[in-house]
Amino acid sequence: MDIYQGFFTLKPGANDLEFAADFEAFMQHLAGEGKIAGWRLMRRKLGLGPAELGDWHMMIEVEDLAQLDAAFSLAARRSGDTEQRHFAVNSKIASVKFALYRDFPDSQRRTGEELF
Repeated sequence: MDIYQGFFTLKPGANDLEFAADFEAFMQHLAGEGKIAGWRLMRRKLGLGPAELGDWHMMIEVEDLAQLDAAFSLAARRSGDTEQRHFAVNSKIASVKFALYRDFPDSQRRTGEELF
């Protein structure tokens, strides 16, 4: 499982509950299209965490990089329901930092044959 993460802040005046509802609608749309396996939306609690990461954190789970690429390709079309849902989320975000992690050890990881 690969996990695409975003750490972000919302634009001034953006409604937090409206954002959360828009994010859920977009993620459910992607999941319904088979483009993601799962997702989570989190908000910093008690001000704990590095300031440069922002108040919000999202995680999108994909089976592999091919599924993530398919999700990106769908959003890159910039049309239809996907564009409307993507815009509803993206237009409320002020700044974002992305990361990509994987479960470890991977299912394809083998031991005993390493050369380094």
